[in-house]
Amino acid sequence: MIEPGETLRKAIHISSLVIPLGYRYLLSFNRAWGFSLLLIAFTISLVIEFYRFWQKDFHKTFYRIFGILLRKHERKDFTGATYMLFSAVICVAFFNPLIASCAMAFLTIGDTFAAFVGINFGKRRFNNGKKSLEGSLACFVSCLIFGIFWLDNPPLAIFGALTATLAELCNIPLDDNIKIPIASAVVMTLLSIVI
Repeated sequence: MIEPGETLRKAIHISSLVIPLGYRYLLSFNRAWGFSLLLIAFTISLVIEFYRFWQKDFHKTFYRIFGILLRKHERKDFTGATYMLFSAVICVAFFNPLIASCAMAFLTIGDTFAAFVGINFGKRRFNNGKKSLEGSLACFVSCLIFGIFWLDNPPLAIFGALTATLAELCNIPLDDNIKIPIASAVVMTLLSIVI
């Protein structure tokens, strides 16, 4: 079963869908506004991160408030939220808005479904028990369904969803919040040239 802290973490994670949805429906894919807002949010997040590393009193207050949400490695490293904002800035800056927003949503949807299904129903485990076939399938299917509706281009959605799933699975020592959106955005961008 998912622990209470992980449930809350995933609830907050799924709420980050506001970024791709807002980029499309509120900002109408205005890249300048999207980039500016995300850069401001990322800068604020970085300031908070460094402040919690350097100031003991703030460090204690931060953990009192957010400690239940943090994974062990995040206590001495940046939080997933900071990595997610970084990848969102990169996606908006360098990729077609439709592809960028889809890649950001793949992170939110795919990672959340992979965790929920993998933890609760995962029987066929691999990667030292950290991943499950069921969780990976949930990641792929959820990203694929979203991608088909969002992109209106099934081949692009298939390869984007597959890339997001493989990025979530791979052992490259890079946070999933960076790997998933950037890898899927790169692959969808390259495929959009030929499809």
